This record gives sequence, C-alpha cells and structure tokens, in this order.
Amino acid sequence: MRTVYYSWTTNAAARAGGVALAVSLCAAGAVSSQQPAARTSLTTASLDAHDGLTVAADPWLSADRYKETFPKKSPYAAGVLAVKVTLRNDSDESIRIGIERIRLNLTFDDNNRQELPALTSERVADVVLRPKLKGGNKPRLPIPLPSSPGGRDKNWQQFQQLVEDAGVHDAIIAPHKAISGLLYFDLQGQFDLLANARLYIPDLTTIETHRTLLYFDIDLSHPSGR
Repeated sequence: MRTVYYSWTTNAAARAGGVALAVSLCAAGAVSSQQPAARTSLTTASLDAHDGLTVAADPWLSADRYKETFPKKSPYAAGVLAVKVTLRNDSDESIRIGIERIRLNLTFDDNNRQELPALTSERVADVVLRPKLKGGNKPRLPIPLPSSPGGRDKNWQQFQQLVEDAGVHDAIIAPHKAISGLLYFDLQGQFDLLANARLYIPDLTTIETHRTLLYFDIDLSHPSGR
C-alpha cells in the first residue's frame, strides 16, 4: 500500500466547541456490540459532535491501559497504538461508517505529513508476535507501512481473535444506539507523534436518506493519560 501525503482543512464553525471536551455519561468498556446511546460511556480527552453523531476518541498511551484487554502480549509493547473510540448516534436514522477509510493523520513538519490506515486484527497480530530485531535502525519518517511476514500458528490465531474482539467492526449504527471499541495504528513505538495527530473519519452516510455527513477530524494531541 502506498503512503499518501496531503493537506487537510477543518470547518471550524461546524465543529466549534466539539474538540477536546471530556464527558462521562456512564461506565466504560471496549465493546463492539451496539448499546443504547444514553448509557454509553464517552469518557475521553477528544470529542466532536454534529449531524446527530458524537465521536469520542481516547488514545491509550501507557502500558497499564492495555493490561486488562491484553494480559499476555501487548500491542503497546510492539509499538502499536490503540485508540478507544465510541460513536453515538442520537439521530432517527441509521448511520453507515466506512471503517476501512479511517486514518490517523500525522504532521512531522509543515511540508511533511502522513496518513496511517487502521490495522486489521491480522496485521496487529503480525506486528505484535513478530517484532523487529533489537539493535536495528530507527524507523524512518514517514513511518513505513509493514508487510505481512507470513506463517501464522495457533498462538497467532488466538491473539488475532483477542484483537478482533476488542476492535471496532460494526459498520452501521442504529438510531439512538452506540458502538465502542479499539482502532489500532502502527506507530513503531513513536508515540510522541501524537503531539501532532488527528483521527480522520471521512465516510459517514445515513442509510434511509443516503445523506453524506460532514467528516470528523479529531485532535488527539491532548490524551487523557489514563
């Protein structure tokens, strides 16, 4: 897959007051099944809302945050960032989300930007269970996209399923429901890049009226640290 560079703009008026707010509506949990919107947690450091849809994003930036979900092998230890996202649909229409088009947008400097696609559970398992040899060269910028090393045993299959279960894989949010789970991005351990990172969600469409919603471009530079 080729690396794509581009510049993006933000509609400030449409998004005023939406970014970097912290709200807590109830108990937390990384789940992929749809839950009633009123009882869904939105505890986060970064949040945006418009068109009846609220998106909360919480990057996990400490090893402790991964222990409960990944008690043996941690994506964090392998340089993979997990972002807990909750998408709450307060509208009367179902909303389809193009999960495969979600990107983590990184800015290295004014002329050097990169977008990273979210990893599939298979790619996360490849990265975590086949780490690079110690003493190798420091990953260059932009971050190279990994290739599959092949050869997947029972341990790989079990870990892949764990990653899949914790991830986001519902493509449609019913009216007044919410989904929650993890998105994974291979930062190769360069978690300081979150100082200039945004979660970009461009593909949102209502099912009943085929209306395209405004994209989400969420600032992740103020993580909660929990």
